Amino acid sequence: MAIAIIDYGMGNLRSVQKGLEHVGFPAFITSRAEEILAAPGVVLPGVGAFADAMKNLRELGLVDVIHRVAQAGTPFLGICLGLQLMFSSSEEDGWHQGLDIFPGKVLRLPGGLKVPHMGWNQVRIRGESPLWHGIPDGTSFYFVHSYYVQAGDPRVVTGVTEYGIPFTSVAGRGNVFGVQFHPEKSSSLGLQVLKNFGGLVASC
Repeated sequence: MAIAIIDYGMGNLRSVQKGLEHVGFPAFITSRAEEILAAPGVVLPGVGAFADAMKNLRELGLVDVIHRVAQAGTPFLGICLGLQLMFSSSEEDGWHQGLDIFPGKVLRLPGGLKVPHMGWNQVRIRGESPLWHGIPDGTSFYFVHSYYVQAGDPRVVTGVTEYGIPFTSVAGRGNVFGVQFHPEKSSSLGLQVLKNFGGLVASC
């Protein structure tokens, strides 16, 4: 079976699909709850505003679906905004509740920095994760974001990036993972992250 990529009107879905397919894992784009729940792996990509994303997920009835996927042990990967949505809340355009899979909040990058943070930056490995297989510490990935995750539990932080401040760029616990960067736009080692996730899906 193919990996499900959640379509909630906020993502560069096709590029993520192409990235997964390039490394040998079929994927399909869907907003149907039954297809997401039946998939062996699920990806939540995203580009845009936190509040709009949560509104769309609620209107599509997908908030509970995502929680059910996470609780079922199905491998789940959030990308960019998808990572941020996995945390408790965000201050983007006022305070908004997130999916609260991981404790923590999403804050605007500090003043004095060029925002959005756009381009290649290093990720320092901070914990074990199946996403890191074959990826050296300090590898650079491609970022585009104006807000960052401040994790409430250091145990979920598996990668940190410096941009004015250190921020959580990779998180994970159990079967649930998230990356702030865009692996589908991060050359061969970005594709390796997708390959590692696909391998985890295939092994379950």
